[in-house]
This record gives sequence, structure tokens and C-alpha cells, in this order.
Amino acid sequence: MIRKATAVCLLLTLAACGGMRDSRLNPFNWFGTSEPAEKVVIEETPQDKRERVQTVLDMKIEQVSSGAIVRATGLTPTQGWWEASLVPQPVTPEGVLVLDFRIAPPFETQPVNTQRSREVTVALHLSNIKLANVRKIVVQGANDARSAGR
Repeated sequence: MIRKATAVCLLLTLAACGGMRDSRLNPFNWFGTSEPAEKVVIEETPQDKRERVQTVLDMKIEQVSSGAIVRATGLTPTQGWWEASLVPQPVTPEGVLVLDFRIAPPFETQPVNTQRSREVTVALHLSNIKLANVRKIVVQGANDARSAGR
């Protein structure tokens, strides 16, 4: 009798885990896939003299035990752009964290080649503490932006 009761309890426990997969309590569901977004205007003057990347092609947020890794791919107008990074701006009162995709232009005129040769990928680690009040992350370039929200 005890074996049957234990088996039923285990079966019910495993069945309940299926609902947890889609729950907001599951940390892997905190941020969805990225989608095109409106650019966010921030009133601060940037300290960074680099330009924003021309176009943000893709953005992914990967959950890690210490927080999240934001990875974005941008498209430059020519080859030779360098020193790319995601520059965080202050979190808005609505819980939006804006990351400017900044990149330095080449020193000399460079050729325009295939799109793939002009793609630049950058990543930024955000700790759980920094993500505490964040509901949405926006990566913005000069012409567009991509976002993912909880």
C-alpha cells in the first residue's frame, strides 16, 4: 500500500512540473525572443564618442546562474568598424533597460562587401542584481532597435 501511495505521489509531482515549464517562476522564461522595437529617447548626453551601429539585426538574452547575457548582432555600412560594445543607460521608471550598441568607425575608407562580412556581434553580462527592476531590455542602433521583455 505504501509503495502505491508513493508511486501516485511521485506521478502527481512530475505531472505538476509540466505547468512549471510555462510559469513566470521559471527563470528560463524571464525574457522572450527579441522583436523590433521603437527607439527609446534618453535625455542624457552620451559620454561615449563612438557611433551607434547602423542596424541591429538580432538580439538574444541567455539566462545564466548569475544573471543574463545579452548578445546582439549589428550591421555596419562598411568593413573595418571596431571596438564594439553594448553601453547600458539608466533603467527607466517603467523598468526598461536601454543598451546602446556603440562602435568606432574605421580610420580609413573601407570597401562595402557582403553583409556577413559587415556583421558585428557583441555581448554583455548583466547580474541578477542589475536585472532586479528590469522588465524589458532594448538594444538600439542608429536606425532601429530590438527588444525582449519578461
